Amino acid sequence: MTIEWNFILRILIAGLLGGAIGFEREFRAKEAGVRTHFIVALGSALFMIISQYAFSGQFDHSRVAAQVVSGIGFIGAGVIIFQKNVVRGVTTAAGLWVAAAIGLACGSGMYALATAAMLMTIICLETMHIITNKYSEKILTVSLSPVDGDRLLEFMDGAKARKIDIDSFVVTDEKATLQVRTKLLKTTETSKNLLALSKGLKIEIS
Repeated sequence: MTIEWNFILRILIAGLLGGAIGFEREFRAKEAGVRTHFIVALGSALFMIISQYAFSGQFDHSRVAAQVVSGIGFIGAGVIIFQKNVVRGVTTAAGLWVAAAIGLACGSGMYALATAAMLMTIICLETMHIITNKYSEKILTVSLSPVDGDRLLEFMDGAKARKIDIDSFVVTDEKATLQVRTKLLKTTETSKNLLALSKGLKIEIS
C-alpha cells in the first residue's frame, strides 16, 4: 500500500491551523477548544481529499465539501447556549465553521490561503476581545433584602457617591431588585463596592 505523504501533510497542517484557533478559544475559556477545532479542521481536510481522490469516474468534487459546510452547523449549534436572556457561544460556533473551511482549503492543497485565514481569524478574535473588554458594558442584577424605603435610598445615595450607575429598581415585599450598569473591566470593582454598601442586608449579585 502506498503511503500518501502529501495527503498526510494536508490533514496535519489543517489540524494545526484549526488547533491554533481552538487555542485562542480555550485560552478565553470558551465552549470549544483545541481538540474540537483540531478535529473539525482535520476531518474537513480528510473529507476534501476523499472527495477529490477516493472516487473514480465522472462526479462532482464539490458535493462532499458542500455536505461538510452544512454538517458543521450541527456542531456549531451544540456550543451555542441561551442563559439569562443572553445568547453565548456564537463566536465559538463561527470559529468552528472557519476551522472547517480551513480544513477544506488544506485538503485542496491551498496552504497559503488556509494560513492567512487562520491568522486573520485569530487577529480578529484577539482585537475584538481587547476592544470589548475596554469599552463594553455589563448589566448587574442586584437583589437586596430586607429593605425599606429609607434603607434603599441610603444604599442608592452611597452607590451614587461611588459613581455606580443604577439604571432601574423594583421594590416588592421588603426586597429590592436593581439593575446596575458598569464597564466590563470594572465588574469586580463595582461588585466589591456594592458589597461594601450592603452592610446589614442580604445581597445577591448576578
